[in-house]
Amino acid sequence: MSSASSMESLILQLHEISAVKFGNFKLKSGISSPVYIDLRLIVSYPSLLSQISQTLISAVSSAAPPTTFDLICGVPYTALPIATVVSVNNNIPMLMRRKEIKSYGTGKAIEGVFQPNQTCLIIEDLVTSGASVLETAAPLREIGLKVTDAVVLIDREQGGRENLAENGIRLHALLKLSEMVGVLRRLGKVEEDTEKMVLRFLEENRKISVPKVERERVGKVKLSYGERAKLVKNETGRRLFEVMVQKESNLCLAADVGTAAELLDLADKVGQEICLLKTHVDILPDFTPDFGSKLHAIAEKHNFLIFEDRKFADIGNTVTMQYEGGIFRILEWADIVNAHIISGPGIVDGLKLKGLPRGRGLLLLAEMSSAGNLATGDYTAAAVKIAEDHSDFVIGFISVNPASWQGGQGNPAFIHATPGVQMVTGGDALGQQYNTPYAVIYDRGSDIIIVGRGIIKAADPAQAAREYRIQGWNAYLAKYT
Repeated sequence: MSSASSMESLILQLHEISAVKFGNFKLKSGISSPVYIDLRLIVSYPSLLSQISQTLISAVSSAAPPTTFDLICGVPYTALPIATVVSVNNNIPMLMRRKEIKSYGTGKAIEGVFQPNQTCLIIEDLVTSGASVLETAAPLREIGLKVTDAVVLIDREQGGRENLAENGIRLHALLKLSEMVGVLRRLGKVEEDTEKMVLRFLEENRKISVPKVERERVGKVKLSYGERAKLVKNETGRRLFEVMVQKESNLCLAADVGTAAELLDLADKVGQEICLLKTHVDILPDFTPDFGSKLHAIAEKHNFLIFEDRKFADIGNTVTMQYEGGIFRILEWADIVNAHIISGPGIVDGLKLKGLPRGRGLLLLAEMSSAGNLATGDYTAAAVKIAEDHSDFVIGFISVNPASWQGGQGNPAFIHATPGVQMVTGGDALGQQYNTPYAVIYDRGSDIIIVGRGIIKAADPAQAAREYRIQGWNAYLAKYT
């Protein structure tokens, strides 16, 4: 049977089971239509369901340019049986998107087994504006999957293809609605007046924008810290997420005090409240070679990680020596360090050469919290690109407002830590800008609040740390649930 006759046969079968109806129907987009496609009926016709499923996957396989993918996901609910048949008959792993995320159990938006950066093909029954496909693409992208293509049985030719293209998704459609009506008219299944009415309707409604409510929902689904830990390639990055979950803390103390003795005392006092301790070791006048081992012992006692805020910025060969040698020997005791990318990706190569074999992790400075800083726009985008290229060593970013980045926070395996956090907003005389824990975690999309003076200058640093920990964790729970 030729391709054309095969499509005619499929159109006739859909008409015979009343999956194609003519009359006056209100669509999801809100407009009234003289034709309605009800493909939920095909689950009662196994042979037709199998034919549609195989024809869909064959169309994608023969696309030009070729479409490659690792997984499939059907848009709930009508496309789920189609995707299931495709998966079983072609041995392609399938994911399932929950339309309603439960408040109990795992609370996952996407069910199934996958790896970060795999490509997922979306399967849908028909497309009008493309909203349903975008609603499914959003949580898939949130968990680190790539979505570049969607395949549908019927394109209603009302802007779906264009809307999806604007969001980086290429649409493959077996049938166009105008072609279906033309076939049914030619075979005497519909009257000429009906065909003209449908074609006039399509001409007058060529472009339906994605409904506002759908656009607002895109990108809102979040993964828990525990789920994100499973996506991390780097040992230290994974451990940081796990410590955060174990201690119910997303608080990092910026221990910018005047002496090593003060720092060690402070670390012991607030250690049970924090997941991370940030140091500036080069400001300590009483630094001694055993400082690192002493701090490491306190970190083990209270189960937190150590982050030396060194802000490496030189060429690869130089930072390698700065990291491993000198009087501070940072590599020996700091779980995490950070770096500017001003010198290019070579700086990451240099630090990784020494750090990766020791299981260390690196944060890149994608943004800064000081007024007038230059780490914005293209600089931030470049940091993200370098991080993706070195995800075995880079564990995330120092960032200020990742929710505002193009594409949002990006890969959920990367962690975002934000400095300049206090209980009230404002700034200091030297240009430091402050935001509240809730604003940083819930509104700006960060993961860790970095607090310095709000704890150090408090009358009771341990109690202040507890209050910041609770606020930060409650903001995370509010965002996640």
